[in-house]
Amino acid sequence: MFQWMHKADCLFIYGTEKVRLVVRFIYNREQFLTFDSDVGNFVGFTPLGEKNAKKWNSDLATVEFMRSHVDRCRH
Repeated sequence: MFQWMHKADCLFIYGTEKVRLVVRFIYNREQFLTFDSDVGNFVGFTPLGEKNAKKWNSDLATVEFMRSHVDRCRH
């Protein structure tokens, strides 16, 4: 059996003054990719993650879509 999941965390500093979004992508209990709004792009941790990070970071629409999710955390 294979397992794929992603987990999104909204981290609040000083109420909603500073909001940080961290999205973790996990395959078979191993985190292979993450998006951190403080970094502003995807970071890969495995060969699969690095490949996806390079692909997704080159697509500006995908990066902007993820960056816009920080506003969802505020609501």
